Amino acid sequence: MSLAEQKQLNLSSIHEGKLTWIYIERPSSGEVEFLAKHFDFHPLNLDDVLSRAQRPKIDEYDDHLFIVLQFPVFDKENRITRPSEVDIFVGESYLVTVHCNADLKPLARFFRECQTSDKSRTRYLGRSSGFLLYHILDRLINYCFPILTKITDNIDDIEEVIFAKAVPETVRQISLIRRDLISFRRVVRPQISVIETLESEEYPFIKEEQDIYFGDIADHVRRIWDGLEESKEVVDGLAETSNWLTSHRIQEIMQVLTIVMAMLAPPTLLSGIYGMNIPLPGGVESGSLVPLGILFAIMAVVGAAMFAYLRRRGWI
Repeated sequence: MSLAEQKQLNLSSIHEGKLTWIYIERPSSGEVEFLAKHFDFHPLNLDDVLSRAQRPKIDEYDDHLFIVLQFPVFDKENRITRPSEVDIFVGESYLVTVHCNADLKPLARFFRECQTSDKSRTRYLGRSSGFLLYHILDRLINYCFPILTKITDNIDDIEEVIFAKAVPETVRQISLIRRDLISFRRVVRPQISVIETLESEEYPFIKEEQDIYFGDIADHVRRIWDGLEESKEVVDGLAETSNWLTSHRIQEIMQVLTIVMAMLAPPTLLSGIYGMNIPLPGGVESGSLVPLGILFAIMAVVGAAMFAYLRRRGWI
């Protein structure tokens, strides 16, 4: 492949010995036509490269593998983990990585490292395509751990403030974390079977100890999944606690309102009776405020009696 072709297309390549790594970011029909021209890839796999809605999978052919994987990328603005797809063609003398977004930083950094450092290029491309594939997956999988750690830290923060802060704010924080966890789990879960296939199957063109190298990757994926499961259980527990606290606070408010209404009911009844337009003892025509004072005293005594009764029953 000439430099003129690389400049016209959105791709870069690295050569070391017999191995070539072709790096494509944000592919278009031009990059797909280039792959179809220089490699014997299945047309359906090339169509998958342009599609952004592929589930993780691994397709095996006589001389190469086509792997579709998704890795989590945290969206800081919306506070949610989103999937970023990576398509990989791996054969004996080449490895092609294609991804649609520029936000998959570990892959871009690893390619630039191999591109600019002779030592890294010799180390990672000097053995086989399988060895390079292992290190690409290792970088991408390890990138998941800081995202998981951030979620765990957020859960710890919620645990500390759940009994102190206002309920609406706590509920909002729990809802955001739960949404992020659901999205993260959707990204990680389908990867497990693909990585386990790489671990257990034997592909002659990879030329590495797959059970050792890809077993290490599979172990990392399982650890991430276990961390997500544990975080899910904690968040579910926090959500249940938050619901209980909300219910308890509502009961406290209703209790206070009920007590207030019970204490105001008798005075309201008496004042309603004496507000009727009929002659009653102590009315305005009597010209004395004594009956009014007696009425207020009765209201106070009844209110105090109601308070004492509620206190004796242990309701206040």
